[in-house]
Amino acid sequence: MFQKSQKIRIGIDARFFGPKQKGLGRYVQKLVENLEQIDKKNQYVIFLRQENWHDYQPNNPNFKKVLADYQWYTLKEQILLPFKIKQQRIDLMHFPHFNAPIFYREPFVMTIHDLILKRFPTRRASTLGPIKYWLKNLGYQIVISSAIKRSQEIIAVSNYTKQDILKYFKVRPEKIKVVYEGAPRTFLKMTSLAQRRYFKERPWGPYLLYVGNAYPHKNLERLILAFEKLSKEKKDLRLVLVGELDYFYQRLKKISPPGVIFTDFVTDKELVSLYQNASLYIFPSLCEGFGLPPLEAMTYQRPVVCSQASCLPEILGEAAIYFNPEDINDMIDKIKKVLYDKKIQKNLILKGKEQIRLYSWKKMAQQILDVYR
Repeated sequence: MFQKSQKIRIGIDARFFGPKQKGLGRYVQKLVENLEQIDKKNQYVIFLRQENWHDYQPNNPNFKKVLADYQWYTLKEQILLPFKIKQQRIDLMHFPHFNAPIFYREPFVMTIHDLILKRFPTRRASTLGPIKYWLKNLGYQIVISSAIKRSQEIIAVSNYTKQDILKYFKVRPEKIKVVYEGAPRTFLKMTSLAQRRYFKERPWGPYLLYVGNAYPHKNLERLILAFEKLSKEKKDLRLVLVGELDYFYQRLKKISPPGVIFTDFVTDKELVSLYQNASLYIFPSLCEGFGLPPLEAMTYQRPVVCSQASCLPEILGEAAIYFNPEDINDMIDKIKKVLYDKKIQKNLILKGKEQIRLYSWKKMAQQILDVYR
């Protein structure tokens, strides 16, 4: 065991670092950036891939980066990454995802964001054929089970995730530490001129907004069905789905009625404008580990209508109106409740401002540093 006063050499697997890797990428980026600010004593080695090598430049002399150009979820990651880590003489390693190499036998902590692959083991969430998918799922079970057993500590991003870990794996409750993620902050403002130009090219009228990926557990098929019914009553309403048009979005696009708008990739400025001009933010997910997107909507002062599933009531508290994500009629009722009532909208916006104050990336980094110690 290390003494709290002892200087240690900490490694962080930051191969997911940066916005391209969505929620996990942001988590790793914010962790590293905030540890740089609060820890001037310990030494850190940040392991990156070639594609995000230039996205991170250390600002603290105790931090250095090392190239570990191994694709995640591969044999190279499992076999070669442990040797790369060992070369750096790491005292404690942090794997901020479940994919800790099974051949790594030194002390480490890991973060588990969710167990969606346990709860929704479906081929619809993959582009692989049946045999490759079966092998991938088997690999996932082996890697995560081994990592949970060998890790010194497990960081869960919500109490919901902690309970899921205890449900699916044999592990002592005290081994799992709940550390909430931080809330997004709005720094980027779009000028009114730029906004007018953006929406002049897209005369949508009022719209519901969703930002994120289109994996099956995100429940967008039911959202589209709910919108189709709702749009018969409110014909000028639109549903705007923001996300890169990958295989899963393309699949949705084929079954979507008129009025559903697929933006494909948008710039940061365009995303700000989309948030600021939305009638409300809708989040129909069946399962989340933390739930950053609705918090992001709250930072742009948008009322949030949200699924009551998994961790979402825990994270959003009273700052959202909740619906049963498997009940399309309940989804419609809650959307209408907020859409047609200005008083409810204002109340949700005020509560959202308070709710996002509960979360801080710096606070998260401090709590994870305590885990390291």
